[in-house]
Amino acid sequence: MLTRDWTKEDIAEISALEKVCFSDPWSEQTFLAAFSSPYFAGVLIEDNGKIAAYACASVLFEDAEIGAVAVAPEYRSKGLGKTVLCELEKRVKEKGAERIFLEVRVSNESALGLYRGAGFEAFGVRKKYYADGEDAFVMRKELGASAR
Repeated sequence: MLTRDWTKEDIAEISALEKVCFSDPWSEQTFLAAFSSPYFAGVLIEDNGKIAAYACASVLFEDAEIGAVAVAPEYRSKGLGKTVLCELEKRVKEKGAERIFLEVRVSNESALGLYRGAGFEAFGVRKKYYADGEDAFVMRKELGASAR
């Protein structure tokens, strides 16, 4: 398996995988807009030319906000979520981030386990954050001072 940064050519496949993984997926246009931003950081894991996992974030000054993390169903429970998250943390630190934030469905036990295991802590709730009315936990992790 290969871990690498996103390219523009990956976005159609990432968007297709997003639709498989989530009930309220980001559109291909949303991914393209995020990717085109100078604040973007994105990493993926590829297995024989197929995207198995991906993650992205935006970095503004010392804060990073995770936009998406996903693992293809056939690759789950193999540690790819932890790997792609760790690689994303490296990328955002390289861009100057000292903290990283995310929102996650309160019902998404597997994602909550991944994030808690990676050192994230819930510190708030966004009421009715998702289109279906479900709340989201707001989580953060201190990354420490970065090498700028």
